[in-house]
Amino acid sequence: MHAHAQLLLVLLVGWASWPFSAGSLARGAAGRLHPVVLLPGFGCSQLDARLTDAFEPASTAPSCGGRALKGTKGWFRLWNNRTALQEDPALVPCYAELLRLVYDPAAGDYRNVPGVQTRVVAFGTTRGFGYGNSAMKNFCMEKLVQAMEGVGYREGETLFGAPYDFRYAPAPPGQANREFSRFLSSLTALVEHASERNGDMPAILLTHSFGGLHANAFLRRSPLAWRRRYVKHFVMVSAGAGGAVPLLRFGGSSPPPTDPLSFANTSRSFAGAFSVLPSPKVFGDAPLVVTRARNYSAHDIPEYLRACGFSGDEVARYATRVLPVTLGFGAPAVPMTCVNGVGVPTAEALVYWDGDFGAAAGPDEVVYGDGDGATNIASLRALDTLIGADPEQGYFKSVLIPNTSHGGAISDGFALDRLVNEVLEANNRAVLGQFVHTAPRSIT
Repeated sequence: MHAHAQLLLVLLVGWASWPFSAGSLARGAAGRLHPVVLLPGFGCSQLDARLTDAFEPASTAPSCGGRALKGTKGWFRLWNNRTALQEDPALVPCYAELLRLVYDPAAGDYRNVPGVQTRVVAFGTTRGFGYGNSAMKNFCMEKLVQAMEGVGYREGETLFGAPYDFRYAPAPPGQANREFSRFLSSLTALVEHASERNGDMPAILLTHSFGGLHANAFLRRSPLAWRRRYVKHFVMVSAGAGGAVPLLRFGGSSPPPTDPLSFANTSRSFAGAFSVLPSPKVFGDAPLVVTRARNYSAHDIPEYLRACGFSGDEVARYATRVLPVTLGFGAPAVPMTCVNGVGVPTAEALVYWDGDFGAAAGPDEVVYGDGDGATNIASLRALDTLIGADPEQGYFKSVLIPNTSHGGAISDGFALDRLVNEVLEANNRAVLGQFVHTAPRSIT
């Protein structure tokens, strides 16, 4: 750790003993709230689409050529259009086809299916967030937005949203990455707008899950002078530093019949399909997938992907396009707070005795460890070493909230209060250049 940094250990104790509340901090920050820009998790950004004359429906999506969409000239809701899918389940293969990406070898980049144009809904606001499913609303920041408004934030004034096309992901610098590059440009402009609208105060980036990986890449690729001018703090929620074991499960269990992402050729086509697989830097040689014939560690993911039926080209793209970004995860060099749930059983090894990775019943056994139910404790703890211990980082704080799930970190009562307090504390915190780590303790 560099000389000017200090290590301050703060034990997380019960709410009654926490020295401030959201209300008290809101009163202290009244009139000088730094603007907040929210980035939601995977699948929470709404997408519109329209078709051009170049569109030809695939044989697996005959409904695209019939009454519903063929010849449609205007924009329509592509994701998540649960109303259309529930009213006519026959449209599910069509929506799956329209969501699918194709890789253009000549361009070295991902594209929509020919004849399909897409756009993110309501960029700059939180109105583009949502899953279209009431059961998933808490995962898409609805309660968080309400909590932020409860302490004084206002949509379009001090609170902004940066929805993104979740099908795309960062590629290594120097590789073609058109759609993600467009998002980075849009996010740069939004952060600058949020700052200028609030008396040139720098903004706070607040992210959940997959949105944190986008924001981290955004910051690391932005000029340092720009970061110091426009970014007050980065609050990353429910995101580890090295992917997660549960996402190694590519088959098994019956998906909802109205979910277009249940089609393997759709979800597997996404540029980000492999971006949250376990990192060798974090998981090392630990066996993550176990069979009678062999075990697979994070170092063996290319072989595992082949065994799961991915093509040689797909595996090559993982090795050359995804893995360098995964291994390059590191400090954004802006003041940062990571908030994560722990204490929830999380798969840390999948057992397929006969090597049938596509079995309808899923793994024969699952070995569970600690985490938030989606992200393993190893990935969460790695934030301390890959970011917190980096001499270029400066201020870093890690908050672990006991008995809190991946989605619960932005929706459960105590966790939500804790998160809002962290945002308000970031409002009032001077740049101290110190490291602050918090350790979990049982809450009674």
